[in-house]
Amino acid sequence: MSDLKQAALDYHEFPRPGKLATEVTKPTATARDLALAYSPGVAEPVREIAKDAENAYRYTGKGNLVAVISDGTAILGLGNLGPLASKPVMEGKCLLFKRFAGIDGVDIEVNAESPQAFIDTVARIADTWGGINLEDIKAPECFEIERALIEKCSIPVFHDDQHGTAIVTAAGMLNALELQGKTIGEAKIVCLGAGAAAVACMKLLVSCGAKLENIYMLDRKGVIHSERDDLNQYKAMFATVTDKRTMDDAIAGADVFVGLSGPDLLSPAQLKAMAPNPIVFACSNPDPEIKPELAHSVRDDVIMATGRSDYPNQVNNVLGFPFIFRGALDVRATRINEEMKLAAVNALKDLAREEVPQDVLAAYGLQSLSFGKEYIIPKPMDSRLLGAVAGAVAKAAVDTGVARLPFPENYPLNSVADVK
Repeated sequence: MSDLKQAALDYHEFPRPGKLATEVTKPTATARDLALAYSPGVAEPVREIAKDAENAYRYTGKGNLVAVISDGTAILGLGNLGPLASKPVMEGKCLLFKRFAGIDGVDIEVNAESPQAFIDTVARIADTWGGINLEDIKAPECFEIERALIEKCSIPVFHDDQHGTAIVTAAGMLNALELQGKTIGEAKIVCLGAGAAAVACMKLLVSCGAKLENIYMLDRKGVIHSERDDLNQYKAMFATVTDKRTMDDAIAGADVFVGLSGPDLLSPAQLKAMAPNPIVFACSNPDPEIKPELAHSVRDDVIMATGRSDYPNQVNNVLGFPFIFRGALDVRATRINEEMKLAAVNALKDLAREEVPQDVLAAYGLQSLSFGKEYIIPKPMDSRLLGAVAGAVAKAAVDTGVARLPFPENYPLNSVADVK
């Protein structure tokens, strides 16, 4: 057994199994404390919530509570291993919510016999939380599940595998394009992969200014083109009128490669065939579509990003989801709309251009770090993410009319300790 494997198992088992616990937030030292916490005192907030459901935000933890929900059909890169097997991942997501944004997360694993059963189950219990983070649900079912729950629920519903990946990718991509002297509107983009993350990434890049006719998406059968009759509605959005059929056809002269597929699927020859100053986001985990060492040996003009923490430019969803939900919760948003996603993109993009504080350098053992080919996306341990992203998302929610509260007076947040 490898050292990492055993260390991971020990981390989850000792000194107490799991990664989450319940925290008591009120005094419990006296009999009166307990009488207020439960019977008879608890009847008073019950009556107030019965009068007005919004009082649940005043008298319970709902306003800072996010459910992390999965059916276990697409766990990491491991596949469909069932709901219970997804529990360590969902607990881990809750840990990240708490660590980076002070949000209380509850993991819920649903054993549903169909997408509709999953939708019905979650919709019936949705009022318990301030928001719902969907996780590790396979495509194409994940698209319909998210769409239906957004319609049924009055709280934010966000499938992070789609939108979190897309937001971080778009932020890094806009910076990389500028560094390479290219524009989003003119860039020729090849996307290898056509699952949830790939579709969401390309849709958000279009919202950022990319042209549909410049995007070539590939699935296992090759280029998704207008003459194919085997496409679901989500792939069909990217069916290009073209005579390109293979990866070799699509990659020739491309400015950008986005890999959301599998290891070693971008060959050195294909990288060589790309346009000058190419951009490669090889995001398959743990093994990218092309290893950075190999890519740099083939092209000294390439900007590389991966999903791994041991290389520069990590596309890591933790740069997004904790802070997106923080901003949404703090203005009591009813949904996370496209404007809020774009606000998060721009906040991340702009933060990477600012001077990096000493505490961030120390956290990564670096002497210096500045905006450039090896720093196009902020580092996850950068405490400024909380203020920058949450603030941008909250403002966008207010500006677009999906917020039920005004922009918070305690913003910008400088640390989790500032969360009220």
